[in-house]
Amino acid sequence: MQQGTGRRVAAGSLLAGLILVGAFTSGAALGQQATLPAGGSAAGLAASLASANARIAVWDIPDIDLLPDDEEGRLVRYGRSVLEASARHMGPDAADPAQRFAGNNLACVNCHLDAGRKKFGLPLVAAAADYPRYSTRSGEMADLADRIDSCMTRSMNGRAMPRDARPMRALLAYLTLLSSALPKDAKIEGAGAGAIPPLERPADPARGAVVYAQTCVACHRAGGEGLRRNAADASFGYGVPPLWGPDSFNDGAGMNRLVTIANFVHDNMPNGVSWVMPVLAPEDAWDVAAYVVSQNRPHRDGLDRDFPDLLDKPVDTPYGPYADGFSQAQHKYGPFGPIRAEIARLKADKGRVPNPNVR
Repeated sequence: MQQGTGRRVAAGSLLAGLILVGAFTSGAALGQQATLPAGGSAAGLAASLASANARIAVWDIPDIDLLPDDEEGRLVRYGRSVLEASARHMGPDAADPAQRFAGNNLACVNCHLDAGRKKFGLPLVAAAADYPRYSTRSGEMADLADRIDSCMTRSMNGRAMPRDARPMRALLAYLTLLSSALPKDAKIEGAGAGAIPPLERPADPARGAVVYAQTCVACHRAGGEGLRRNAADASFGYGVPPLWGPDSFNDGAGMNRLVTIANFVHDNMPNGVSWVMPVLAPEDAWDVAAYVVSQNRPHRDGLDRDFPDLLDKPVDTPYGPYADGFSQAQHKYGPFGPIRAEIARLKADKGRVPNPNVR
C-alpha cells in the first residue's frame, strides 16, 4: 500500500481465500462494483447508490485472522494490535523510543470499541471509505492518515506520526481492510455514538457525580484513574481507561465534547452494554457525561485556531471563540437547541464567520 494515503489495500492480495463474516442487506449489492444499467442514466445510478448506501445495516467485514501469512496480512494484523494495545506499541513507555508517538497509555480501542467494529461504539468500519474529505476543524482536505493523527494529538495526547512509521502504515492497512466491502462514502447504520434525546436544561455535573458513584466508580475508580493492566509497567495499558487526569485524553479530544460522550456512555456503558438494551436513562447519561467533562485533563495548545469557519464548530465544543453569542458554559453543558437555532440563522444571514485567530 502506498504510504501517506488512505488508499485501499489491493483486494487480490488481501481478500483472496477469505471467509467473510456477515452479509449485505437483501436487495442491495452494496459492496459490488456499480455498473450503469442498459438505458439508465448516471443520475439514476447515483440516486440508486445513495439509496443503497443508506441501508448498510449488516456490515461485511473480512476475518482478519484468515488473512494470508504474507507482508500485507501481517501488517493488517499488526494494525489491529496497535489499535487494541496502543500503549505497548507507541505509548510513552513503548520498548522502542522512536515509536513513542502517544502521550498517554490509552488504547484506540478504549473509544473505538471491539477493534472499531461495534455499532454506536464509534466504529471504524467506514473510516477508509470516508476519506479523503474536507475537515471543518482544520479547514483543509484531510486523508485517513491525517484523521489518525488527529486522534494521536488529541485523544492520545501525543504527536503526529510520520507517514512511513510502521504503526501508521499498519493502522491504515487495518482500517482499509475494514472498509474493503463498502462503496466510497458509504453510510453505515450504527455510525458514531448514537443520538439520545436532547436535554431541555443544562446537563448537571453534580447530579452526574451521583450517577458516577452508582454506576461507574467500580470500574473507573473514584478518581477517574481507571485500572492499569500492570502496575509496574505502564506500557501494558489499561484494563479500564482513565476518564480524566494526566493519562487521559486532552481537552481537544472528541470525547471531551458532551454530545459525543453522553451518547457513547448511554449506548455502551457499563462495559458490555449495547444500544439495544441500555442501562442508563438518557438523562443520567447526559449528567454523568457532564461530570466527566467537568474534570481536569491535559490541555492542548492552539485550540482557539480550530474551525476557521466558526459556524462549522459543533455546538458542544467546550472552547471558544464562538460566533453565536452563547457562553462557554452553555456550549459545554447545553442546552444546545438555542445554539443550533442561532447558528442556522447566522448561516442563512452571513454564510460564514471567519475565526479571528486563524491567519
